[in-house]
Formats: sequence, C-alpha cells, structure tokens
Amino acid sequence: MPSGYPLLSLAIWVPIAFGVLVLAWGDKRGPNAARWLALAGSIAGLAVAIPLWTQFDPTPAMQFVEMKPWVQAFNINYHLGVDGISMPFILLNSFMTILVVLQAWGSVNERVAQYLASFLIMSGLINGVFAALDAIVFYVFFEAMLIPMFLIIGVWGGPNRVYAAVKFFLYTLLGSLLMLAAFIYLYQATNGSFEILDYHKLPLSLKAQILIFLAMFASFSVKVPMWPVHTWLPDAHTEAPTGGSVILAAITLKIGAYGFLRFNLPIAPDASQALQGFMITLSLVAIVYIGLVALVQDDMKRLIAYSSISHMGFVTLGFFIFNADGMTGGLIQMISHGFISAAMFLCVGVLYDRMHSRRISDYGGVANKMPVFAAFFVFFAMSNSGLPGTSGFVGEFFVVLGTIKVSFWWAFLAATTLIFGAAYTLWMAKRVIYGAVANDNVAALADVNGREKLVLGLLVAAVLAMGVNPRPFTEVMNPSIQGLLKHISESKVR
Repeated sequence: MPSGYPLLSLAIWVPIAFGVLVLAWGDKRGPNAARWLALAGSIAGLAVAIPLWTQFDPTPAMQFVEMKPWVQAFNINYHLGVDGISMPFILLNSFMTILVVLQAWGSVNERVAQYLASFLIMSGLINGVFAALDAIVFYVFFEAMLIPMFLIIGVWGGPNRVYAAVKFFLYTLLGSLLMLAAFIYLYQATNGSFEILDYHKLPLSLKAQILIFLAMFASFSVKVPMWPVHTWLPDAHTEAPTGGSVILAAITLKIGAYGFLRFNLPIAPDASQALQGFMITLSLVAIVYIGLVALVQDDMKRLIAYSSISHMGFVTLGFFIFNADGMTGGLIQMISHGFISAAMFLCVGVLYDRMHSRRISDYGGVANKMPVFAAFFVFFAMSNSGLPGTSGFVGEFFVVLGTIKVSFWWAFLAATTLIFGAAYTLWMAKRVIYGAVANDNVAALADVNGREKLVLGLLVAAVLAMGVNPRPFTEVMNPSIQGLLKHISESKVR
C-alpha cells in the first residue's frame, strides 16, 4: 500500500467500520454471515496495518503522522503517529483480533453478531490508543475501549460476570480521572497544547513532575496491573469468555506499560528516577509474591491470570532500570507475553468448550485422548516457563541482563520468576495432561479440530519465530529506546 495512504486512520477505522457492519447486518443474515463478515473485517484490519511494519524506517522520529484539527476552540487535534515503541503493538492487536474471531467460531452461539462486533470495534479503539499523539485523542480512545470489554465480560461471561465487569470498569475508570487531571495541568503549562510531544519538552520542577507521575501512575498501574491494584484481573479473567481473556491478557495489559513509556518516563524523567526504588519494589513484589500466589490456584484461568501479573512485573522492572537491555527486554516481554498468554487462555478455552470446567482437579490424562492438543499445551507451558528458543526466554533474559548491571540482588529476585514460573506452569501441565485418564468426562474428550489447530499453530509459529530470531523486533525498537534513554539522562540539564 503506498505510503501516502492514511495508514493509521485505516488501522483504526477499518475494524470499527466492519464492527458496525456486523452489528447492522449480521443478525439479519444469521450467525454464519456475522462470523464470515467479522473474519473479513479482522483480516482487513491486519492487511492495512502490515504496511506500518514493511514501510517503517528504524529512527526515533514519529512516522505515518496524520494531523487534522478537531476541536479548535481548545486546540485539540486528530494527531496520529507511531515510533518503534508503539508500532509493533498495532500489529499484535490486529493479529490477535483474527485469532479471537476464529476461536469464537465454534464456542459462541448466542448474540454472535454483537460478540464479534465488540471485538472488532475494540480492536480499532486499541489501535487508536497506540497511535494517538494528542492527549485528548489518547484519552478518548483509552476510555472508549473499556466499553466493549465491559460488555464482553458482562454479557458473555461466567456466573459472576456482572461483578467482574463492574469491578474491571471502576478500577480502570477511576485511575483514568487522575490522568485527565494531569493532562489539564500540562495543557495550562504549555499555554494551550494537548500535544503529547510538547509535554516531553516542558522544564517542570521535580515537585510538579512527581505529582504528574503519580497521577498517571494511578491510571497505568491499574491497567498493567501492578501490585497492589491487581485484584480486578483474576476476577475479570475468570468470568470473561475465552476471547475476552485473550485480548485482556495479550493487548489491554500492554496499554498500561506502554503508558509508562509514552507519558511517565519522557514527561517526568526526574520524577521517574527519583521514584525508581518505588517502581522496582512494586515490580519485584509482583514477580515474587504473585508467582507464589499462582502456585496455589486450582482454577486454570486464575493461575494464568496471576502468571500474567508476575510476568508484567518483569516489564515494569525492565523499564525502570534505565538501560537499553532492560527496556528492550521489557518491550520484547510485552509482545512475547501477548503470544504466550493468549495461547494459554485459548488452550483452557479448548478444554472448557468440551468439559465446562476450568478446575485442574477435574482433569488428568488428557494426553491419552487429545495427543495433538497435549503437544500444544505443553509447548506453551514450556514457553511460559522461559524455555530457551521460545519468545518467553528472550524478554526475561534481556531484563535480567540489564538488571544485573544495576543491582545483583534485584536481578536475583527477578530471576526467581524462572523457578516459580516453571513450578506453577509445569505443575498445571502435569496434572492436566499426564497420568491415567482421570474420569469419564476426560475419557469422552475429542482432540482439537482444524480450526483450533490453525489458531494454536499460528501462535506456535509466532513464539518460535520471536524466540529464535528477535532481531527484527529489536531493530525496530532500539532507535526509539535509545532516544528515550538519552532524553531521561539529559533531563537534569535541560
């Protein structure tokens, strides 16, 4: 696609337009029509996003920039652009949307059009979050994407779906209000600009930076989620349908970590350094304590949810040690976790569709009846444990490598996740997959079908490709990372 096309607008509005079409016509023409239209929309969404990668120039500058006036009275502009930090997540989001549509094909049979439309609309809104360069545009997309996920959990979720949906919505909404207050302060400090890049140049006092940092921390830490504001995530994952869990783990958690890189670190660099100990302490608590919590879970979804919190602790640790290895590792870990956590939730969904149970104690000997599925499950369990050759190893290795340059003990505590991760993941795999057939329900299981093989096989390819050769990702990210680190290191002399 020629570079003159508004690629970012297409990445945002093509999925949303297809979502509206699915809502308008899908029900009238039946569930299968809605499914095929949604699949076409998700593929179109990825197709318009691919040129962002193929035409990307690895420099720190924003690319594919679009700028149009929106609300001129307040100097709000429809301003879009991506760099090496944000662009990969648009591709990840667009790819995951296709997998969610395919997964829903055989598992969602009620309100099919509304279900699929919710994911398409949310996909476009999430792309808007990663592309926005105007603070109000960012805030609108950031808040709007809560609505489809709220509906997905609240309508298609489990028995306690309403409680989980409301808890998810309140946690994420309340934190965002403080972020909006910070944007208003910055608007006044820049004499009327909502341009995010203008905020990076503001010579703010340390006190002002700390207040801004904490206001934004209140929003992004909930999204990650960091300890101790993580309690909404296990409930949301447990009650969400499989597709909701996939997008929640693979994409929406990454928005919180992305917020730290786009806002906290460049806007409040001195505060980021002053609060480094605070952020690293919370990250290490998430890695160690939440890893121990995962060990005692009997519900597979809750175990994977706690695993996500622990792995995201690795991400924030990598960001706040302020070196290239740590920051690169954090970004690689975000993408890798997107693939692996999505795959783990999809595997649980495969079992749940057949047995309607997520309890580990209800299974045993699945490999005897589902050998192909067992191979997928064990592969992703190994990847989640950080097996070398998989993407799960690369990000953690870079973060530990970067951390040990700063503090041996921080690196030692962070590396315990390799032990805890292997313990809770392989313990789950052992009890679910191996041994004798546990009961008649397991004995009646049928192996994965062609559609399920396709979805899981695509994720195997992604995990192996990134694990064997992460260079295409690091080459895209490194210029932006180096630019951000230079900005932080020079902040005290601005």
